[in-house]
Amino acid sequence: MASRRRGCEPEAMTRAGDAGRCRARRVAVLADAHGNAVALTKVLRDVMAERPDLIVFAGDLTWGPLPEETWSAVRHLQEPDAPLPAIWLRGNADRYLVEVATRGAEGHEEPLGPREQWMLDAHSATTLAAIDSFVESVVVEVEKLGPVRFCHGSPRSDEELITPATPEARMRALSGNVDEPVLVTAHTHIQFDRHVAGIRSINPGSVGLPYQGKPGAYWALLGPDVELRCTQYDLEETVRRYRASGDPLAEPMVATLLTPPAPEQVIAHAETLEFSA
Repeated sequence: MASRRRGCEPEAMTRAGDAGRCRARRVAVLADAHGNAVALTKVLRDVMAERPDLIVFAGDLTWGPLPEETWSAVRHLQEPDAPLPAIWLRGNADRYLVEVATRGAEGHEEPLGPREQWMLDAHSATTLAAIDSFVESVVVEVEKLGPVRFCHGSPRSDEELITPATPEARMRALSGNVDEPVLVTAHTHIQFDRHVAGIRSINPGSVGLPYQGKPGAYWALLGPDVELRCTQYDLEETVRRYRASGDPLAEPMVATLLTPPAPEQVIAHAETLEFSA
């Protein structure tokens, strides 16, 4: 596989737990696409132009208005002849989707809300199986940065909210069982690069639903340092496709895309919660 050729072995990773370690000179990190196939497709073009050694998808990939289109945009990276290796981390939305699908298949499904039922129906069995293979975390040795741990929420929970204002005490507690000096997380949809509690805490931002106060698709490049990136894409096309999708929450998501909340507002709310689905 391409992954083995580049020194990473995502095919050997297990679903439940740490995916192991690999090495890469430059890593592109894409998180929280949330079913925004238009944004993800445009970001991937920019990523390929940078020629990284590895892509890490940091969770919550398809949970949004265009789930199958979103998976179609990236599934070729699972093929043996993929242009570069990719590692797929499981976000809280990915986990929930698989849990709901599994309960339904076993005949134990609880009644779902309209949005949850729509989301389950909008994913094919093949896509659900792919999402079920996502892993919780991975450690990558990145040039000049050293060992970097990637996960969705935090090393202890995929629902923990890490922000640029997370207190040092909580940062020490959530990173207490990991040794890596660099921690890359997602989930809060806010892009940042911060030194705190003896570690470098990084969030690439959200590709598909950013909380940055202005539209765009946010991601990051790691190695030899950290580059926080933003890609502009066709918002009008995205709005059109969202409204045609049938997603019960299409309109609220359109509103967020067009007028994203300011980071300060989101940070204040997240720090009062600490954990949130």
